[in-house]
Amino acid sequence: MSTPHNEAEKGQIAKVVLMPGDPLRAKWIAENFLQDAELVNKVRGIYAYTGYYNGKRISVMAHGMGIPSIGIYSYELFKFYDVETIIRVGSTGSLKKEVNLGDVFIASSSTSFSNYADEIGVEVKNNTLYPTKEILDLAIHTAKEQNIDFYIGNVASADAFYNKYTPEEFSEKYNNALVVEMEAFGLYANAIKTNKKALTLLTCSDSLVTNKEMTSSDRQTSFNKMIKLALSVAEKIA
Repeated sequence: MSTPHNEAEKGQIAKVVLMPGDPLRAKWIAENFLQDAELVNKVRGIYAYTGYYNGKRISVMAHGMGIPSIGIYSYELFKFYDVETIIRVGSTGSLKKEVNLGDVFIASSSTSFSNYADEIGVEVKNNTLYPTKEILDLAIHTAKEQNIDFYIGNVASADAFYNKYTPEEFSEKYNNALVVEMEAFGLYANAIKTNKKALTLLTCSDSLVTNKEMTSSDRQTSFNKMIKLALSVAEKIA
């Protein structure tokens, strides 16, 4: 079995999947953190790998950029590949001065003005959706176990990367969001629609307040904490 966007056969993708936006980051995660990783999808350059982390079978697959893109890939994983849990591992921009480059952020809610949830029949209140509480609580507990400092709160899932808002306006419009990205809302909508589990973990790669941003090499090193946290959560539920 395959879909128009995924050539993997049923059974080639694990029950728990980590999803970065960038296909090359999916490749990097597979090559540096998984054992015996096998490439199972490369349609449209959206790489998916399945391997093992501490003996537990885990997949990593890219989702592209924006709610429509993660909407397609995560829905197909939930609906057609029997995936139970997806953990998005991505980058984010800070809307508040206290969230600095390299900080880990756990998205306990996501606000968006996208029509995506409405179009798939998911009810939204106050333009906000939420992750699976069980996975959220596990991530918080695991981060504390690993002595990882983190922020937790609302994330703005925006449609426009280049937009007209100041950081203050952005945060206010999106229910006092601390950071901004472009996908969590779509992932949470799909998890609710399919009765599956989802969470978004982020690393601050740039600040809309200070205009500071990571170099590409900084991103790779700084994302390690987030990736290890996500894999530790995945290991516990795989």
